[in-house]
Amino acid sequence: MSKTTLQALLDEREWLLADGATGTNFFDMGLMSGDAPEMWNLDREDSKKVRTLHRKFIESGSDIILTNTFGGGRHRLKLHDAQDQVFEINKAAAQLARAEADSVEHPVIVAGSIGPTGEIFQPIGELSYEEGVASFKEQAEGLKAGGVDVFWIETISAEDEMKAAIEGCSGLGLPIVGTMSFDTNGRTMMGITPEAFADFMANVAGNPIAMGANCGTGASELIGTVLGITKAQPDAIVVAKGNCGIPEFKEGEIHYSGTPELMADYARLALDAGARIIGGCCGTSYDHLAAMRQALEGYKKQERPSIETVVEKLGEVSEIAKSGGCGHNHGAKPAARKGRRRRPSA
Repeated sequence: MSKTTLQALLDEREWLLADGATGTNFFDMGLMSGDAPEMWNLDREDSKKVRTLHRKFIESGSDIILTNTFGGGRHRLKLHDAQDQVFEINKAAAQLARAEADSVEHPVIVAGSIGPTGEIFQPIGELSYEEGVASFKEQAEGLKAGGVDVFWIETISAEDEMKAAIEGCSGLGLPIVGTMSFDTNGRTMMGITPEAFADFMANVAGNPIAMGANCGTGASELIGTVLGITKAQPDAIVVAKGNCGIPEFKEGEIHYSGTPELMADYARLALDAGARIIGGCCGTSYDHLAAMRQALEGYKKQERPSIETVVEKLGEVSEIAKSGGCGHNHGAKPAARKGRRRRPSA
């Protein structure tokens, strides 16, 4: 089968379905809290579980699958004494996803997942911009060697880190997608609004092919964020990859409130809001994805939804989402994140 690019699929289709949660599904397969899922890429038995994840996402209707490399940079892997295996881990992960994508007759895009460093950049933190660029480039080189189609930068909170990630990926000959997580009253932890992010991505060097939001605090807030991004940059290719409802702590474990029916509504509203690439993040199972695929198949895009419609179907949103994703962004006080635990696209 000849290789199809992300841009070619976007030219042919009104929407593409991305995949769902990595961490949530891996926990169901035996991943223990605190362990690095990226190490599964190198283990003969555990790598079978990684391939199973990709295969089930494809069977559920995903057009895009993300590699098991959210924490695959050296700063994250250092927590597991694996900082010298960055290239090997990322290459192996890409090869696992590539094998599953190439095993089906229809085109499936393999996206190289690149999460945040987990560090704060200077002058607030200790990581220099140059060190950040080098770290992202090292990871991107491993992903490219393994055969990814696109670099997928996700869950970023600060403009300087997004810029460093894009610079690290630039020059390697693959398209770039960049998403932030808006999980602090409609802003990222570092104070960025959806509108400000959209304008930043429209002007950043490296010419990303798509921008958007992932994770956050629930499906309704994600739609509010998408409305803000598409309002600021109506011609952009926008990604919506929201959590499956709201996380709830029950019987000692985190559960997500979203049903397949809710995620079906979310998928349709995301398309109406202007998203072209729609998927799920934390809590999104294969059943949720299948419902999203079914909801989008044959669906005719409707008019841009109001916040009232979003709230009615999916739940409450922040004040920034209610205001159209704008808000005063300059001078925002960044939220502290020293020692913040990683989120493996759960």
